[in-house]
Amino acid sequence: MIARISAEPAPRHAKEEVRHWPEPKPTDEGEGGDAASIDELREIAEGCRRCPLWRDATQTVFGEGRQQARVVFVGEQPGDQEDVAGKPFVGPAGRVFDQILAEADLDRTITYVTNAVKHFKFEQRGKRRIHSKPNAGEIRACRWWLDNELRLIQPDLVVALGATAAQSLLGKAVPITRMRGDLVQREDGLRIFVTIHPSFILRIRERADKEAERARFLDDMKAVKKLMAA
Repeated sequence: MIARISAEPAPRHAKEEVRHWPEPKPTDEGEGGDAASIDELREIAEGCRRCPLWRDATQTVFGEGRQQARVVFVGEQPGDQEDVAGKPFVGPAGRVFDQILAEADLDRTITYVTNAVKHFKFEQRGKRRIHSKPNAGEIRACRWWLDNELRLIQPDLVVALGATAAQSLLGKAVPITRMRGDLVQREDGLRIFVTIHPSFILRIRERADKEAERARFLDDMKAVKKLMAA
């Protein structure tokens, strides 16, 4: 059974977000809403100033893959290696993601991979840049880009990898542990499959627990493959 959910935040939450984080002016958006291709949208996003994260990040890390992709994978934000390379999912979590997609017989080259937030948010600790979770305002500001990616691609299915992706796609925070494996249909008809972000696997210390979580994620990707065939 497919759950149905609105993609818009509750009115009281939306009012709070606007009060603390005003909607970017149209001049901040460029002409992205009129972009006719992902390449054109990506080029416009290079100058994104919709939230303050651009100031410290190396560059905008936009989505990558086929414009006609049937499935779009949405992660949280670029990490340290992605920020330097300018490509999504090329760091440690990306390598785990690629390996598991291959095991599930899902060809990443026929998919589209992106993030809910396009700039790397971090805390500087000595020479290291430590990942910092995007807040609701940053997610909301960057959702404009994700909405336009989905407008251009028009996928059959979107996979929310983790809480930030799910919040961006569904318009509110949702419990990933409880909703994992659920297929949610938005009011606009878009189908969203909810699961964890592959970085969660890397954070598990115990080997047995890590292997068990990896196996669960592989099962999730096999479920995605079945949904693509449906």
